[in-house]
Amino acid sequence: MMTQKNHWLLVIIALTCTYFIWGSTYLAIKYAIESFPPFFMVGIRFTVAGTLLYIILRSMGHAAPNLVQWRGAALVGLLLPVLGNGTVSHVQLHVSSSVAALAIATAPIWMAIFSSLWGHKISRREWLGIAIGLVGILLLNTRGSLQGDWLSAALLMFAAACWSLGSVWSKHMTMPDGLMGAASQMLCGGLIALLFSVAFGEHWPVQVSARSWAAIAFLVVLGSIVAFSAYHWLLHHVRPMVASSNTFVNPVVAFVVGALFADERIHTMEYIALAVILVGVFLVLTATREAVPEEQIV
Repeated sequence: MMTQKNHWLLVIIALTCTYFIWGSTYLAIKYAIESFPPFFMVGIRFTVAGTLLYIILRSMGHAAPNLVQWRGAALVGLLLPVLGNGTVSHVQLHVSSSVAALAIATAPIWMAIFSSLWGHKISRREWLGIAIGLVGILLLNTRGSLQGDWLSAALLMFAAACWSLGSVWSKHMTMPDGLMGAASQMLCGGLIALLFSVAFGEHWPVQVSARSWAAIAFLVVLGSIVAFSAYHWLLHHVRPMVASSNTFVNPVVAFVVGALFADERIHTMEYIALAVILVGVFLVLTATREAVPEEQIV
């Protein structure tokens, strides 16, 4: 029986992984797509990560998913790694890593909306947070780096919505237990991303730079096996909006990493939009004290 103290220690460790590792993956994605086309890169990243984690878990005696569980994993894999991460990777061909992270900061707002489909009643505080967050996105789209680039803005919102829908929906699907759920989702998502790459006619690289290989290694080991597994665990132990609180920190980490290692310049309006969005996200995340239902502490 896990004590509440040990449970919260695991929550803090898992959140730290999603906060700082995923905040750095936006720059890693930028380096990876210098050589790899976006969906092919996502396919490699998640297929390799999912396969490695699957083999490790099976060798430790974990049961293989059944057909129903594979179907659920494939749907979540489509929504999270492919339509979520794949779309962000595509948009990063045109926008900086920090701006991409900033737009994805709206994920908890989308989660509040999608949670209502499964009985969550959106409070006044959450509605206020949603409204403020949307104002921040409007500032980014009309005065910031996305000014006039409505297609990129729309795709980033689409990615955040798909990621949020998959995160909320996954709690109501039949999934493999424990980390096998993360492994199956990554494996299915990676294979679907490769199919997308073929369908979109992406040209697979002949030569790959050392920086792109290093970025792929970072994305596979830390961004996927470690952080994606931590996120999967969080989704089954805390509210989806708390699990997604990484988007509260990711833009800040992406801003710092982008400025230090890629000489990305952040304009004043980006800082203003970030502040407004984070106020909205904070209101959504703190709308209820019931962050961890007692029956989930096992």
